[in-house]
Amino acid sequence: MEETLKNLVDEALVEIRAAARDLKALDDIRVRYLGRKGSLSQLFKEVAKLPPEDRPRLGKVLNEAKGRLDSRLAEAVQEAKDALQEARKTADVTVPGRLPPRGGLHPITRTAMEIGRIFGRLGFEIVEGPEVELDYYNFEALNIPRDHPARDMQDTFYVSEDVVLRTHTSPIQVRTMERRKPPIRVIAPGKAYRCDSDVTHTPMFHQVEGLMVGEDISFGDLKGILTVFVREMFGDDLGIRFRPSFFPFTEPSAEVDIQCVMCGGEGCRVCSRTGWLEILGSGMVDPEVFRMVGYDPETVTGFAFGMGIERIAMLKLGIDDLRLFFENDLRFLSQF
Repeated sequence: MEETLKNLVDEALVEIRAAARDLKALDDIRVRYLGRKGSLSQLFKEVAKLPPEDRPRLGKVLNEAKGRLDSRLAEAVQEAKDALQEARKTADVTVPGRLPPRGGLHPITRTAMEIGRIFGRLGFEIVEGPEVELDYYNFEALNIPRDHPARDMQDTFYVSEDVVLRTHTSPIQVRTMERRKPPIRVIAPGKAYRCDSDVTHTPMFHQVEGLMVGEDISFGDLKGILTVFVREMFGDDLGIRFRPSFFPFTEPSAEVDIQCVMCGGEGCRVCSRTGWLEILGSGMVDPEVFRMVGYDPETVTGFAFGMGIERIAMLKLGIDDLRLFFENDLRFLSQF
């Protein structure tokens, strides 16, 4: 046992010298040799198994070895602390500290803010409304009565027979027209909900709806405003086209396509080889909608449009998977 003890102490002293001024390494050595389950502590347990006449002598030797290691470790720890203190005295205090990582705005938020800034420069005001909406505002006031087939397109979450989670932000336009008289120029960003979930759809998504009402508002005004928006958002060189479509609350209606941002219009998987991508729907406000809010369609006209913020963000930022927006992967989010 004495030979084992001598080798153990020599080994520990070598490790202490090698650790030099590393406080963590010195603490690891203390635990390994002097801790409750350390090598030296295990030898103390072996003393009880020795003949009674040998125990006092070996116990004394073990205690001396323990004291020697304790003393040397204490010296090494103090030397390490003194060296650290001295280094702090001579450090350049003008060197900037290391800042903690900072968060950033979510790409959906960034895109919504950019859309708001563009339309803000065009004179549009941001308005908001409830996400839990009356069936009347979500459908009927928008020329979608209870028996209208367009309701099947919405995949609605019903809270009750007359209360829904809004399927678009268009109800805000109706509420705004009820409160105000023309002229009106507003956009309504916010969350919308539909019973739809796959690679390209989520039950909750974000939309921006726009409305402009006044005297002598024409389809030419609609095309001009949306053309400016597309140019501001995607650049001046991108092709744009208006394609006839149908929406219950606008007549005539049009969908707006842009030249595919992925392939430059040459045709790829993203644009289904057509070279075009749909980005929003639009049209002149249907006279029936004006009558529902007490406007005279003979004296006022207007247009409305709507777009999905996720789709704009995907095209703007080159993102090819909708799920990335909701998975909270910092490797993705830190890029923005």
